[in-house]
Amino acid sequence: MDLLNGYRASLAEFTDRVAQVRPQQWSSPTPCPEWDVRTLVNHLVGEDRWTVPLFAGATVDDVGDRFTGDLLGADPVTAAADAAREAEAAVTAPGAMDRVVHLSFGDTAASEYAYQLTADHLIHAWDLAVALGVDPALDPQAVKVVADWFDVEENEYRGAGVIGPRIDLPDGADAQDRLLAAFGRDPGWAPD
Repeated sequence: MDLLNGYRASLAEFTDRVAQVRPQQWSSPTPCPEWDVRTLVNHLVGEDRWTVPLFAGATVDDVGDRFTGDLLGADPVTAAADAAREAEAAVTAPGAMDRVVHLSFGDTAASEYAYQLTADHLIHAWDLAVALGVDPALDPQAVKVVADWFDVEENEYRGAGVIGPRIDLPDGADAQDRLLAAFGRDPGWAPD
């Protein structure tokens, strides 16, 4: 599976989980200690909203604070689906992977940013699934795309403090659990 197919799969994994949120679950805890379900979904909707102008060449200063605060409104499911659809169009447009995006930490190859987006959607799809108590199985090919990329990036991410400590797993853990552990997730996490 190539990067763009992995990206599409990660978006689908996430938006499919968002569509399963029941009204009483928006305030449920997630594996991200400071985030409930609504905050987690809002984070990814914000990321998707940022994706469009960044892939169009905008800088962080150009975008400003327009994606700050609640981006979900009264219909979070539709907000998430719309944001994902627009982000997917931007990332998969002809020539998009040849661009440079202007991120807060510097200019970055669009393909590298697409890997970051893929990983964030995929890992948070799992976070959302276990928070909701729905099937947490992720697309195995998308897991491989992210794992192959993250194998090189893990130490840098951990050093920057954006992921937690690696979780120790028993021998024979599957690819999904190994990826989750690399991102500091306990594959056995469940809400209290």
